[in-house]
Amino acid sequence: MFRRRRPILGAAMLGGAAYAGRKSGQRSYEQQDQEARIENLEAQQQQQQAYAAPPPQQAPPPASQPPAAGGPALVDQLKQLSDLKAAGALSDEEFEAAKQKLLAG
Repeated sequence: MFRRRRPILGAAMLGGAAYAGRKSGQRSYEQQDQEARIENLEAQQQQQQAYAAPPPQQAPPPASQPPAAGGPALVDQLKQLSDLKAAGALSDEEFEAAKQKLLAG
């Protein structure tokens, strides 16, 4: 008996199977590539956070000076404040705040 062969049909089926296999393999490569990119980005973020400067710490408040025992020292300090205000080194608000601090002791 003579069997009729269909080479084109066989080649088409083989080609279709190869195409489908290649596409599924390509998707997995794309997923692996995407996951690798995400891992790289996360590693970069962690490195940047590790090298980031720590938040600036506030300076401790200056030690308060003991209240002036004598009247002349207080007057001298008020005069110095007045001179600084006249020279433009202190604004009105700063002058008033410093004056109240001196008077409060």
